[in-house]
Amino acid sequence: IMNALGLIQIGLMLSSITIISSLQCNYLPLQQRKVIENSLRLLDKMGKKFPQQCLREKMSFRFPTQVLQHRQKETVGVAIEEIFRHIFYIFSKNLTLAAWDGTALDQFQNGLYLQIEQLEACVIKRHIQHRWSKEVSRLKLKKYFQKMDCFLKDKQHDLCSWEISRAEMRRCLQLIDKMTWKL
Repeated sequence: IMNALGLIQIGLMLSSITIISSLQCNYLPLQQRKVIENSLRLLDKMGKKFPQQCLREKMSFRFPTQVLQHRQKETVGVAIEEIFRHIFYIFSKNLTLAAWDGTALDQFQNGLYLQIEQLEACVIKRHIQHRWSKEVSRLKLKKYFQKMDCFLKDKQHDLCSWEISRAEMRRCLQLIDKMTWKL
C-alpha cells in the first residue's frame, strides 16, 4: 500500500510539473517580449550615448530578417533561441575595452541565458531542430554573427567596435520584438 501511494504521489508531482511547464510555454511570447524589453533597457544602461568618434566606422551587418518570417511559431522559437545563443556568445568575450557598466552587462547576459534555457525547454526540439539545422536560415544567421565576430576581432575589440556591435544588437532585438508581436 505504501509503495502504491508513493507512486501515485510521484505521478501527481510529475503531471503537475508538466502542466506548469506547458503553461509557461504558452506564455513564452509574452515572456520573450519582457526579456527583450529588459535586454534593450540593459543595452542602453550598459554604455553611454553612441560615441561621436565611432560614427565614421559604422558597419552594415545586414540581419537576415527572413529567419524570423516563418509561419510556424516553433520554427521562429528555434530561430530566436539561436539568435540569443549568438548574442550571448558575442557578449561573453573580450569586453575589456568596451568600458560598460558591469552590473548591467551581467544582468543582460543572465537574462539571455535564462531565456535560452526557457526556449530550449519549450520548443519541440527533435523534429524542428532537425529541420532547422538543414535550413539556409541557420547558415544565414551564423554568417551574420560571424561577420560581427570578425569585425570585433579585426578592430581588436576596441571601444568603437563594441559600440557598433551594441547598436546592432539593439536593432536585432527590436526585430525579434516586432516578430514576437505578430505571433
